[in-house]
Amino acid sequence: MKKLMTLVLLLAVGSMSYAQKDELKAVEKALKNVNFSDAKAAVASAEALIDNMDDKTKAKFYFLKAKSLYANGAGTDANVDEAIVTLDKLKTLESSIGKLKYTEQANEMKSEMFNKFITKANEAYKSNNFEAAADRFEKIYKLSPKDTIYLYYAASAAVSQPDYDTALDYYIQLKNLGYDGTEINYYALNNETGKEESFPDKTSRDLYIKAKSHSKPRDHKSPSKIAEVVKNIALIYVSQGEHEKALGAIEDAKAENPDDYNLILSEGNVYLKLDNKEKASQLYKKALSMDPENPDLNFNVGVLAMNTGQMEDAQTYFSKALSLQPDYADAVLNLSTIEVNKGNALNDEMYSLGTSSADNKRYDELKIQKSKYFTKGAEILENFLENNPLSKNLDIYGQLKNIYGALGDAEKSKMMKAKIDEIQSGN
Repeated sequence: MKKLMTLVLLLAVGSMSYAQKDELKAVEKALKNVNFSDAKAAVASAEALIDNMDDKTKAKFYFLKAKSLYANGAGTDANVDEAIVTLDKLKTLESSIGKLKYTEQANEMKSEMFNKFITKANEAYKSNNFEAAADRFEKIYKLSPKDTIYLYYAASAAVSQPDYDTALDYYIQLKNLGYDGTEINYYALNNETGKEESFPDKTSRDLYIKAKSHSKPRDHKSPSKIAEVVKNIALIYVSQGEHEKALGAIEDAKAENPDDYNLILSEGNVYLKLDNKEKASQLYKKALSMDPENPDLNFNVGVLAMNTGQMEDAQTYFSKALSLQPDYADAVLNLSTIEVNKGNALNDEMYSLGTSSADNKRYDELKIQKSKYFTKGAEILENFLENNPLSKNLDIYGQLKNIYGALGDAEKSKMMKAKIDEIQSGN
């Protein structure tokens, strides 16, 4: 009886082995005929036998399954996600058994996926299809987890959608990964042209330095993106009414980066969202004290002061930003806008006046005062353009056109309109 049972068992195992081979052959045949539907059906049948496959057969199965799901790039998003997971299982398995029969082909497939997704992700982003862009950038990250920049791109696209829940998930992943996002860019002066050029890496740059065709090597480290990641986590939490979580996320980041004034700015943004303008102002000024010569910081504090009605402070900060960066268009626009707003603030009184001689006199006084404010607003922009003659900032020319129109200077308003048309035409 025992011998009979053993024989039956051997026959069953042998039959199962043949079944495995038949199913895998069916997958291979379907793939050869580019029939991915049949290939996936055969994969489903073979998968029922996976627990009884030896490691070599299992590796082959994973490879064929991934090919069937990917379908030369035509697979659904769910199929491609599963294909990526399957390729990882294949590589882990072959690494554990020490035989890399399919790993090289798996790497080639991943590389093909990587390049296709980058192309598709960029195309989707450029066409404002942010949902597809986010999904594809996230897939690129899954293909190459060391390239965390693509998870950052996925988060940015999700915010643009907007899909805040998905964006929050990506940003939290980045925070937990300790994502920094800094990059080092390499520069050197071309001795022949006298212009500075950038290089893809330090080795390439140093070869030109060694050849003496270039000189004055310079490295520039881009700012950390930690503060931006935490800020976006916080702002999404605020939009969801999770204020404590928002401030908690910033506190965690500040504990690791106490000297990062951007985090303090982010905290100020949260308090501003909570309509606690006093606390926001304190934090903005604290950030500014850490880097008082930073034009962007001065500008941001100026915006806060402007939004809270502290116009003299706002003018001080915008003027400082402009002195530090003479081509700071947004700063000069706000300086001009403050003057224009002073003039517009007189409208209520002007419109409330009657027709008596006293009212008419008061109206004329207010009209003159309003014109002075508008004229000053125009002069601020005119001086800027005089110092930055190559500026093509449409907002500046648009504001000048409107001011001239309000002052009744049709000729200058027409000139600004012509300048706007010229810039928009690409000239």
